[in-house]
This record gives sequence, C-alpha cells and structure tokens, in this order.
Amino acid sequence: MNLRTIPDARTIILMFMIFFSLTVNAQDGTIYPLEAPSEPNAIILGTGGVENQPASESWFRQWGDPMARNITTATLTPFLPAPGKANGAAVIVAPGGGFRWLSMGNEGWEVAEALAKEGIAAFVLKYRLFPTVESLDDFAAWMNNPRPAPANNSGTAGETPSRPPQMDLSNQLEDAEAAYAMILRRAEEWGVDPDRIGMIGFSAGAGLTMHATLNSKTMKLAFIGPIYGGMGSVVVPENAPPMFNVIASDDFLFRGQFGVIDSWYKAGRPVEFHLYQNGGHGFGLGNPNRTSNRWFDAFIHWLEVNNFLADKTKG
Repeated sequence: MNLRTIPDARTIILMFMIFFSLTVNAQDGTIYPLEAPSEPNAIILGTGGVENQPASESWFRQWGDPMARNITTATLTPFLPAPGKANGAAVIVAPGGGFRWLSMGNEGWEVAEALAKEGIAAFVLKYRLFPTVESLDDFAAWMNNPRPAPANNSGTAGETPSRPPQMDLSNQLEDAEAAYAMILRRAEEWGVDPDRIGMIGFSAGAGLTMHATLNSKTMKLAFIGPIYGGMGSVVVPENAPPMFNVIASDDFLFRGQFGVIDSWYKAGRPVEFHLYQNGGHGFGLGNPNRTSNRWFDAFIHWLEVNNFLADKTKG
C-alpha cells in the first residue's frame, strides 16, 4: 500500500484536534477513558506479544493528551514530508510513559508532525509495554501513588561509569530494531537515506533510545536525541552516534546529574547538551512560558550544522 494514497499526517492530526475539542477539556490531570483511535497509517511490526498480559490495549486521556497502555502489538506510523520537501533524513520517535503507557500525542504524533514539516521522515514507534491492571480507576490510583526518586547514579571523577538497575527491555529493543529494519527495507519508497536514520525519545522513550544505542547489534543510528531521560553515566560504545540531549533543571530526573553527558564527552563522541531553567518533565514540544520551549528549534539547527539534513540527491 502506498502511504501517500491514504490520509496524510496533517489530516490525522487535524482529526484528533477536532475530536478532542468536542470532548471535555480536561486540563487538571484527571484520567479519562478514551476510545481507541483508528490509526490508519500504523504498520504492524510483527514482533510478538507480551507474556502474562491481563488486559487488552486501551486508551485514556490526561492533560488533554491521548495515551495508550497494555500495548501488546507494536506498530510504526510514518509521517512523511510533503512532496518535494523531503531531505532524506529520518527519525524514529519513541514516546514516553514509564514503559507502562505511551504519551502518543504529546511525545509522538505532534513531534513527528513537526519533524515532517522540516522535511524529515518521522516514524512514531508504538512499542510493547509492561502490563497494567485492566480497570482504569485502579490504574489511575496507581498513577497517583507517590513514588520515591530513583537513586543518584551519576558517579564521581575517576569512578567506573555506573547505571541504575535496568528493566528487561528485550521486547522494546526488539520493537525498535524491527522499526529500524522496516525503514531500511522501505527507504527508497519513503525517500530515506539509510545513512541518516536517527532516533529521538522522551522520558522512557529516551531510555529506549539510549538502550538501543548501547545494546543493539543491528541498529546503526546516525544520531540520537534523548529528551528528558535518565542522566546517569554509561559505557559508551565505540563510534557511538552524535547525541543531542535536553532536560530541565526542575525535572525530577535531573537532580544535578551530568553523567551521560560526561560519558559521551570523555569517549570523544560528539555531544550537545541543553539544560533549561524550567520545563519540568513531559513537556513534549513545549508548555506555556517555559524556557525549554525552544529545544526543537535548537535540535533542527544541530541537525543542519552536522549535515544530517543535507539532501544528497541534489547537487
């Protein structure tokens, strides 16, 4: 199926905007049930399911944003640039949600749409998640329970880089690898340069981006963009991709850590880091009156300066 023959990304975004404008404008953080969208462009990756899954995929709305949980079937949704605007670069977009839900609007579709407007082919990865309870009320209660802050793993000078205890992200890595492989297979169809495929992720999606960078044997990412992800030190692979990293100083994940930045710098790999005065956590493309709102412009500039947006098909 030729994706250009079905509704494009802009049409899909407009449909969701109209839908949500007709529903209760919930901006108080309350969780509301949401009927699953049709996702007409989503391509099933065929990576399997989730063991011991108690409930089927369901959707909810919080802060006006569509979110999905209990995802057992991974998909990839392309957002292709308008004809004549593509520059050959591609980005896998991984939304966040603690690996138990995905912020599909704020950290997925909206980001992909913004990338497509810049001539970048964007692909939203809806990856498999750890199970949550079937009842939305019970899930909301679990979400509202206070959680202790993760331990500081930034390390000090001279110490071996350390990482906090890791989840088993085998399913999520497999989904990311399948997404990358699909983009390679259909690169000509989608107008993608196989040497300029990057990955950007938010919160847990940033964690998946980093996990893929550190552990995948099949993905050769040209660049990565962990956005408000974990900041602990890592062991950087040889020839690790250039990294663009963003976090706000009032984000609970920051806590004065610069470990991952220091790791990239000491490994001699290109790194750009933006520490913003405010923005909190989960700001996506931006929230009103926050200094972090300009990060996307800085990211596009960084891609341009590093020649990731140069259209090599044109003289």
